[in-house]
Amino acid sequence: MKDVMDELAAAHRVMGKGSVPAGEAYTVELRRRYDAEIDDVWDAITNPERLHRWLKPVTGDLRLGGKFELDGGEHGEILRCEPPRLLKVSWLYGPDADAWPGTSEVEVRLVPGPTGDTGFELIHAAAVGEPSFPTYGPGAGGVGWDLALLALARLMAGGEIAGHEEFEKSPEVREFIRRSAAAWGRAHLAAGGEPEHVAAAVEATTAFYVPDPT
Repeated sequence: MKDVMDELAAAHRVMGKGSVPAGEAYTVELRRRYDAEIDDVWDAITNPERLHRWLKPVTGDLRLGGKFELDGGEHGEILRCEPPRLLKVSWLYGPDADAWPGTSEVEVRLVPGPTGDTGFELIHAAAVGEPSFPTYGPGAGGVGWDLALLALARLMAGGEIAGHEEFEKSPEVREFIRRSAAAWGRAHLAAGGEPEHVAAAVEATTAFYVPDPT
């Protein structure tokens, strides 16, 4: 339990503002460090053989300008690729997502540390008008990325998560999700969110990710 919560505490979360081709956007931003060389972290986020071990299976043309698709239905285009420091992709959902191109983008930046570690920054910018934001706030995407980075941390430490669905049903990870939703609520408040809206969004996000088993 302690190591799972340590991973939650290892990340700094910010809700900010940005832009995508569709216009104004909000961002969920995660910053943390991994105890691994930058080339190793870069390989973990770009090599399909390792991607499926912490994110999801991926198919497509994984080169600059190429299009990809994840097993969960997320898909997009590789917009920038500057090994081993910068990767930026469009990030769309579902079969109708192409009707609103550019409504979501994910950028990952890596910075080598002084002791062989690597600074990791992920920024997911989504169009302000996306339907999930009024209900879930930044936790809609933020909790999902917290879970992904938890799995990435396990991989970088020499292990991995077998059976993501079962792992996420475990009591310690359900508690991780509850605390992640609350952490994104605090980030939402810090960005100027109305307290009543933030509280409702945290409750909705928690119920979505960890529904009451009864």
